[in-house]
Amino acid sequence: MKHSIPISLTIAGLLLAMNSFAQTPSKTTSKTTTKPISGTSAKVSAPVKVTSVEGITEYVLSNGMKVLLFPDQSKQTITVNITYLVGSRNENYGETGMAHLLEHLVFKGSTKHPNVAQELTAHGCNPNGTTWLDRTNYFEVFQATDENLHWALDMESDRMVNSFIAKKDLESEMTVVRNEFEMGENYPSNILMQRTVSSAYLWHNYGNSTIGARADIEKVPIDRLKAFYRNYYQPDNAILLVAGKIDEAKTLKLINERFGIIPKPTRKLQTTYTDEPTQDGERLVSLQRTGDVQALCAVYHIPAGAHADFPACEVMTELLTDEPSGKLYKSLVETKKASYVYGYNFALREPGVAVYNAGIRLESSLDSAKNIFVKTLNDFAKYTPSQEEVDRIKNKMSKNAELTLNSPEDFGINLSEYIAQGDWRLFFYTRDQIQKVTPEDVHRVAQNYLKPSNRTLGEFIPTKNPDRAEIPVAPDIASLLKDYKGGEAIAQGEVFDPSPSNIESRTKRETVGGVKMAFLSKETRGDAVNAQLVLKFGDINSLQNKGIVGSQVVSMLMRGTEKHTRQQIQDELDKLKARVYVYGGADKCVVNIETLRNNLPAVLKLVSEFVQTPSFPIEEWEKLKQEKLAQIEEQKSDPQSIAYSELNRYINPFPKSDPRYNFTFDEQIVELNALTIDQIKQFHKDFYGASNANLAISGDFDEKEIKDLVTQSLANWKSPKPYSRLTRTYQDIAAINKSFETPDKANAMFFAQVKLPINDNDPDYPALLLGNEILGGGFLNSRLATRIRQKDGISYGVGSYAFADQSEDKIGGWGAYAIYAPENAGKLEVAFQEELQKVLTEGFTKQEIEEAKKGWLQNNQVSRAQDSYIAGKLEDNLTYNRTFKWDEDFENKVKALTPEQINAIMKKYIDPAKISIVKAGDFEKAKKKMGMPQEEKPAQAAGNKKP
Repeated sequence: MKHSIPISLTIAGLLLAMNSFAQTPSKTTSKTTTKPISGTSAKVSAPVKVTSVEGITEYVLSNGMKVLLFPDQSKQTITVNITYLVGSRNENYGETGMAHLLEHLVFKGSTKHPNVAQELTAHGCNPNGTTWLDRTNYFEVFQATDENLHWALDMESDRMVNSFIAKKDLESEMTVVRNEFEMGENYPSNILMQRTVSSAYLWHNYGNSTIGARADIEKVPIDRLKAFYRNYYQPDNAILLVAGKIDEAKTLKLINERFGIIPKPTRKLQTTYTDEPTQDGERLVSLQRTGDVQALCAVYHIPAGAHADFPACEVMTELLTDEPSGKLYKSLVETKKASYVYGYNFALREPGVAVYNAGIRLESSLDSAKNIFVKTLNDFAKYTPSQEEVDRIKNKMSKNAELTLNSPEDFGINLSEYIAQGDWRLFFYTRDQIQKVTPEDVHRVAQNYLKPSNRTLGEFIPTKNPDRAEIPVAPDIASLLKDYKGGEAIAQGEVFDPSPSNIESRTKRETVGGVKMAFLSKETRGDAVNAQLVLKFGDINSLQNKGIVGSQVVSMLMRGTEKHTRQQIQDELDKLKARVYVYGGADKCVVNIETLRNNLPAVLKLVSEFVQTPSFPIEEWEKLKQEKLAQIEEQKSDPQSIAYSELNRYINPFPKSDPRYNFTFDEQIVELNALTIDQIKQFHKDFYGASNANLAISGDFDEKEIKDLVTQSLANWKSPKPYSRLTRTYQDIAAINKSFETPDKANAMFFAQVKLPINDNDPDYPALLLGNEILGGGFLNSRLATRIRQKDGISYGVGSYAFADQSEDKIGGWGAYAIYAPENAGKLEVAFQEELQKVLTEGFTKQEIEEAKKGWLQNNQVSRAQDSYIAGKLEDNLTYNRTFKWDEDFENKVKALTPEQINAIMKKYIDPAKISIVKAGDFEKAKKKMGMPQEEKPAQAAGNKKP
């Protein structure tokens, strides 16, 4: 499932990333004669090659299944992604959410693979499944071994036709999906988008949210799910992609052996034939719910993703919403009428929509913002952008396409969107067509589609001569692409062994001035390279009362320098095909870089410029402040934000003057409003320098060129004040169990944590880490997930984590989290405590431990196959004076662990009586709903003042 609402809280991002599980299509009226595969070997015809574009080759099997092979020897990983051409577009009355619900059930097991979740973890995969309007896909990224590839193809072929789809699984998973539905209900801006899109469509199923209606989720009968599964989960409705370190011929043979024996079904798939009529007037939507930020949403009908007008529509939407050049951004954010704007197009098989959104703080006028919002959209239909404006957007989109191609994992998964539109080659075709878009093309599509009569306007807290937009039909894909050849395949990388010993043997380290450097140079696909620069500054004394200002300095660095404006910086990064992210706080600044070999020197020069000579424009500070205030105000009523903040404030009690102090929401607002641009400039002047800096690079680059550049640009940049790491001392914190009320929120949040006197060099830590992997890690097969999600159906997202400091400080801990419906609060805590007791009384089995070891070790290999991970790890090693020999030794310690050691360590550190628990949700409403007596009044979140 796709979510369009950004959530700032880290744990929320983790949970929503898991959201890609679920959603189901339409009622079937024809019966398939396909029988489950018994596993017998059958002689099948050889696959037939269809076409090849830029290193990707398409084949078709005798049963109609399409196969895409994308060899890339530069990484030790393989991505398997199977796309079924069915989504919520195919659902009938009473079946909304069926495609999504079925997606969940396919993870419940099949004849030959009864525990899919356990197998995914055991093979160290990064897996998931997602459902959207036109498709459902399942993918897994794993270490490139013959065993893993054989297993993955066998598992996917078996669950194509032999998944259980059992009533008992539906009964538990239905409540999990309902919990996911309730989680989405917590975000008014997300619901506003759903309501507005729904109102834009009168008849077409694109107006239905993929999650479905609550009643349909709760009442769907198992026989309809099974009929849907048998109808759509067949080889002639599937496209299998295998990308990464593969032998193409052997892989194709293996695919044919696994999938080719599945008979082609005799049933004929129904085609959807509903056409949305031309919209004959503006529609208005008003959403009234509790919340702390106002919102606007405008939806326009546009052509299908394969239509000739769609590339120009993509450029149009970027011209309206890009930061900081977009017309909506300039008219709303820069004038402080709104805190943020964003937009996107639905690229679909049939005509879709363009969506534009804006967030407005409560203290600002919604009517004033709405007037400007609407006027800007109307005026754009009369406006012809300049060539410079169009080129800027095309450079940005070209950069993103090229960088996506450099990652077979990301590209292989994202290709499902183009498959769903009608043909995988549309990725390349659309990329090429975007580069042909002219200012006149943008003006033409804006005139055609940005018409008031074609708009549905929504707000969160309503002609005589109608001018209607006729939406063209989707083109014939075969004729559109019959002569399309695409461009040349990009450069291939070397075969690279991601073992710690090999990485260490190829890493070079040296110091120039105050800059420590670690370089891992290797041939990569597309000449890609990742780098991380870290500046460390200040000490516990000099940073007193600097927590807020330090974090805002980091956010201002890329908003202008003495030589370049914010827009010029962004334009230059787009031209250099670079993604640069800056984050940090009072004691450090971190810059992550992703670019290409030939562009890295220029990118580093630009980074050096904005960290050393930022101009801190007052107008940019005012815009940033508004964005931050809006984010904080939205968190004030969000259960996840409140629970996380309250637990963090209690578990980590720092004095308010300490730079690590956790401010309440109201304290953050006061501090931000009081902060001046002069204070921001002074902090940079007082602390920033490269006397204590680390630079780590992994990928394709010229080591000497980079070293010379660092010598010239950073080595002599002295830090004004001395640096000393902020140390921490373990404190024994008494356990609490508190609830916080968040009225009118359908979903609740649970956090639990205990601090432990341990670091990652402690001999106990390997056992604690692996024990947690079994208890709450893995992919849906941990003890907690199996009980609370798989069996009880209480939570959509549940898990646990162990952590330990990398320094000599003995600071670590263990924690857990879960999202759930408020009425299940009691059941959740009971299940949580019971699973902890089972670990302490019964321990883990030898089989559990061996499977956890295997999965954890393979997942480490998958991580080390990513240059971004290696760059970050190299920087960590510079900070803590380590090499990858430490990683090798740590893995050996994990391999040597016995059940007795792990069980003893879990008993030593996991004491339920010492675990603090914090919950947030609408518990009072849940009690009234269940007819329960009200208990003592729940706590009020710190800083959430009531009038």
